[in-house]
This record gives sequence, structure tokens and C-alpha cells, in this order.
Amino acid sequence: MSTATEAARGIFIRVEVSEPRCVGIAACGKCLPACPVNIFVARGDRVGVQEEDECILCELCLQACQPYEAIQIVKLYEP
Repeated sequence: MSTATEAARGIFIRVEVSEPRCVGIAACGKCLPACPVNIFVARGDRVGVQEEDECILCELCLQACQPYEAIQIVKLYEP
């Protein structure tokens, strides 16, 4: 989805899970219970993102994903 389309829909962030860095749910999966608004979902043994517009930018997922750093929150706006 383009940034213009995201802005038109009121989406101001994008949450990304890096497949090469994510070790999977069986080996880690700590981001799933860490997120208070449940934007992470299981897709087989991989972690997926749904309804990222619900993200409250608490960064608990980033903390839970250490030391892998597989999750990135991309802000689509200028502060």
C-alpha cells in the first residue's frame, strides 16, 4: 500500500516483521502475548501483522523481540 493511500485511510504507521530475523513462534513468539492490542497473529510458525492501525506505539513488542530485532515500527508521518 502506498503512503498516500495509507494517509487517506488514516493509517500513520506500518508494523513490519522481518522474516530473515524472526526465528518463529516455536523458538520465540514473545511478541504475540506482549502486544496489548493483539496486532500480531500466528501464520503457521511465523508471526504476521493484522490491524496495525490499532498499534498504540507502546514498543512492548520491540522489547519482547530482543535480541532478534525482527519487528520494526515505521512512522509514516513527520513529527
